[in-house]
Amino acid sequence: MPNKEIEVLTKRRTHYALSNTLPLPAAEVDALIREAIRLAPSSFNSQSSRAVILFGAESVKLWNIIRETLRKIVPAEAFASTDKKMDSFAAGAGTVLFFEDSDTIAKLQEQYPLYADNFPIFSEQSAGMAQLAVWSALSEAGIGGSLQHYNPLPDMEIAATWDLPASWKLRAQMPFGVPVAEPGPKSFVDDATRFKTFG
Repeated sequence: MPNKEIEVLTKRRTHYALSNTLPLPAAEVDALIREAIRLAPSSFNSQSSRAVILFGAESVKLWNIIRETLRKIVPAEAFASTDKKMDSFAAGAGTVLFFEDSDTIAKLQEQYPLYADNFPIFSEQSAGMAQLAVWSALSEAGIGGSLQHYNPLPDMEIAATWDLPASWKLRAQMPFGVPVAEPGPKSFVDDATRFKTFG
């Protein structure tokens, strides 16, 4: 039977080839990202997810920061593929930086000591839900993206460049823009390996 949510999840794919155009004004894309994160669930309603939304030159600046950070550790003879990857991310219209606020997590650990060890885990779950919410919302608006994880390598420079609170811990980067190529077919692990149903 048709299900709108499954249709949205099916449509959401990883797009590496992006243009720097958008089907909506940047202000509407910004509002869409904010609303998706605002509505994403979080344990104890902690609302620990934070985001920095970069458009245009600010997004390019981010990927140049990451590029130069990687240049220091990737062997020169192998850097061409890394350079190409950074170019593809910088070619998009923008990037969402996803963070989790460690101060929020610490307060919950103090407030609910029985769950203290689990709050960092709950935070990661909240981060993943926020990322999926944004990715799905962008996809529905005709905007493609991919989820990248270059943290913690560029974290300090990113925090300094955009004057971010020390409690904001970078979790992922999502370059976005209008897709200029279709993704390849998606493969799936066999259901018998992933699922068990009883009753």
